[in-house]
Amino acid sequence: MREMDQGTFWDLISGAKKEHGQDMDASIQWLTNHLTALGPQYAQDFHDILHGYQELANQYGLWSAARLMCENGCSDDGFIDFRAWLIAQGKEVYFAALADPDSLADVEAYGGCQFEELTYVGNEALEAMTGQYAYENTDAAEYGILLEELRQDVVYGTGIQYPYEWDEIAGRFPRLCEKYLAPGTIESMLRSNRTIWLQSSKAIQEAREGGLPKWTPPQTHMKMGGM
Repeated sequence: MREMDQGTFWDLISGAKKEHGQDMDASIQWLTNHLTALGPQYAQDFHDILHGYQELANQYGLWSAARLMCENGCSDDGFIDFRAWLIAQGKEVYFAALADPDSLADVEAYGGCQFEELTYVGNEALEAMTGQYAYENTDAAEYGILLEELRQDVVYGTGIQYPYEWDEIAGRFPRLCEKYLAPGTIESMLRSNRTIWLQSSKAIQEAREGGLPKWTPPQTHMKMGGM
């Protein structure tokens, strides 16, 4: 039975950030120490909740923003690490980014916006305590229930599932473009017929069906109930 709730999860994330700021190694050690003190079930729960929030953030619109922020673009694996980094910034930043990825212009992009180690901290704490692996212990049915619980607090912004291209990105992410793109970058990409996404991909084609979404700023960045 799950012992950790979302509030405790975010308290741990906040505690690591408060104590160690941008020091990722120290943050991992802080989380490992606290999960070890709380016990195996908490380590498993932290693992499952973290992966749930990563899954809910697996959205093309957020990936488009990540490509602007990450130092060397953002591969498939890089986007997993970006989502871990996003979670490490705390509850408010995470939910705000799902409502409006352009809000990340207010967040300092340290560490290349990649935090791979956070993805594994629950699993490694559990392994150290019990020799078991959180990935193997996760119950698929219970994880599905957890994912739906986590989803209740997410407010997705317009176009979050849309993979933006060079001729669209400035209109959707004006602040990120101003902050991270050198002048003339978009024009250069368009002249050379460069694309952000693999246009032959069926998944990308399906995601772009219907054309560019009309952007509507969210009224709120997150629901407070249950948090």
